[in-house]
Amino acid sequence: MAVGIVFLLGIASFALHSAVLASGHVVVRAFTGSGAVSSRLTLVLEFAVLVVAMAAAQADSAWGWAYAIYTACNAAAGWAILTGRM
Repeated sequence: MAVGIVFLLGIASFALHSAVLASGHVVVRAFTGSGAVSSRLTLVLEFAVLVVAMAAAQADSAWGWAYAIYTACNAAAGWAILTGRM
């Protein structure tokens, strides 16, 4: 059950991450425009976090809660970027 919830949270996280990357916000351009970090690399890292969280959630559902908190923090930051509050 925890793995399924983590997977659904991961889908939401990827959608939000892609929307933030597509927004062209100055913070995003500062990281991806400098050439040090590409937008594709950030998505790969997001996928790695999801895979680790899903594997850990199989062993202990507390990791599912940890990923839920991580996703909530990302959602708050994404909301602030996408609505122009940041």
